[in-house]
Amino acid sequence: MLPEIYIGSGTCGQGAGAGVVLQHVKEYLEKEGIRATVTEVGCIGLCSSEPLMDIRLPGRTRLCFEQVTTEKAVDILENVLVGTLPEENILGQFREAGTQKWENVRYLDELPFFAKQQRLVLKNCGIINPVSIQDYRNTGGYESLLKSLRELSPEEVCDLIEKSGLRGRGGGGFPTGKKWKLAAAEDADQKYLVCNADEGDPGAFMDRAVIEGDPHRLIEGMIVAGYGIGASKAYIYIRAEYPLAIARLRVALEQSREAGFLGNNIAGSGFSFEIRIKMGAGAFVCGEETALLESIEGKRGMPKPRPPYPAKKGLFGKPTVINNVETLANIPAILEQGAAWFESIGTTRSKGTKVFALSGKVSLTGLIEIPMGTTLREIIFDMAGGIRGNKAFKAVQIGGPSGGCITEANLDIEVDYDSLLSVGAMMGSGGLVVMDEETCMVDIAKFFMDFIQRESCGKCIPCREGTRRMLEILESITRKPSPGERNDALNRFKGIMQLEKLSAVIKDTSLCGLGRSAPNPVLSTLKWFRHEYESHIFERKCPAGVCTSLRTFFIDVDQCTGCGLCVRKCPSNAIVGSKKSPHFIVEDRCIGCGACEEACKFDAITIHV
Repeated sequence: MLPEIYIGSGTCGQGAGAGVVLQHVKEYLEKEGIRATVTEVGCIGLCSSEPLMDIRLPGRTRLCFEQVTTEKAVDILENVLVGTLPEENILGQFREAGTQKWENVRYLDELPFFAKQQRLVLKNCGIINPVSIQDYRNTGGYESLLKSLRELSPEEVCDLIEKSGLRGRGGGGFPTGKKWKLAAAEDADQKYLVCNADEGDPGAFMDRAVIEGDPHRLIEGMIVAGYGIGASKAYIYIRAEYPLAIARLRVALEQSREAGFLGNNIAGSGFSFEIRIKMGAGAFVCGEETALLESIEGKRGMPKPRPPYPAKKGLFGKPTVINNVETLANIPAILEQGAAWFESIGTTRSKGTKVFALSGKVSLTGLIEIPMGTTLREIIFDMAGGIRGNKAFKAVQIGGPSGGCITEANLDIEVDYDSLLSVGAMMGSGGLVVMDEETCMVDIAKFFMDFIQRESCGKCIPCREGTRRMLEILESITRKPSPGERNDALNRFKGIMQLEKLSAVIKDTSLCGLGRSAPNPVLSTLKWFRHEYESHIFERKCPAGVCTSLRTFFIDVDQCTGCGLCVRKCPSNAIVGSKKSPHFIVEDRCIGCGACEEACKFDAITIHV
């Protein structure tokens, strides 16, 4: 056996420089005449430690190294290939039966980031070759499909999924087995299965990582789902901004066809199934299921009124089931281990695990998969290492633009569908954006409202015009009033009252779920951080110092030497003064950009917030 080298080459790894490390490793091996296999794998989840490189020597456990550069890669290889350990960059070793472990090296599952995880969907990500069907089969891949076709009827498959308690992982949490049964009960000459891999939420990258790291798991789950509902055709709707995921998915689909798991008469069962890829143009609204179906049909992606629901009349007017990537990727494990096993994980009404994308002001960013019922405090402070730079925690935005903020007072809440709703948030697709003391919550609300307003399809007036007016109000709160404005504080306060009224109208009258949830970020921040809104309105100050238009800069005349550097850097000609004499800032001209403070070499310029 040859030494095996694995390079984490998901999108996050490549962004951190994995491609350069991969090429350098290959060149080094060729130059030194070293025989070894080099394999690209997906992301294991610890994105903040990329690039990652694993090495497995014959008979020894697999070692994982973090933050590997081209120079460090050579040092690591020179040490490990002769059986010694380098002094730096060792992340840990895998648990592998029948191999000799490395002494004084911790196991990966002992790291706080991994210790509380229960990896079902992410089981193979970062470990196996994503474009090798043999690697997937070596982990038991496609056995669940063969079991379904040989031992279970379509009705029994649907029953099994319903008994497991699996709920849709895309947002609303509708029971998956129930959805399958609704479509299965329809009498139609053609039925469809659609995988929603659009993933448009800011800060969400779960679906991308699963497809890049283990595409065969998704494919197997889709084939089982198609068998259960009686569909013979399926689409994977994925945004074109995921080129690596699409490329690996195409390879995996072709391998599945060649192995006889896709196409006609799969495994001699009489069941035929085909999967096609449909690339979307990145419209957020196409994450809504009826808009997604419109896009697949070649129309503009816009929501449609329901009923009829897709399970009755969906793609091309035929019964259609729409599940997202994570939902379908759970299916093989449920078939393998049984409904009772899956039901034993999680809480009373939220079964199984949930994949979350950790981003923002945490020490460790990446993907985690935790049992339902894990608390947010455990996720942020135990697994993600707490707030970066020892700053104070402020809030976590969960569920993307459709979700809400959770404050420290509710950090001990269990993560499940019902608990999150009780505090004004929602599971959503699984994005977790953590914010610290230096975050302005009004600015966060403005960011999400700007995103929602730009992504509105424009079909219904409440969403199209209501979100625009809400954004205008937020912009007026976060900018400096012009000299001629009168009753500014009163008008801005009225704007806050209007925000709440607009939110109610939008939630009650918008056409689709995206529109109805559009006000959530504003309502959530208003509920928990109303004092920050009041500071912006009445004091014209941003407590976090984020809203540049509300910042005020002063020049200390005792410190100013009159060098003129700040004058040259000011983009609005707001600084006046004679050379070698103290300068002054004209407040009405200042835009709060901070260029003068950055330019000053004498610490003469200070900011007041």
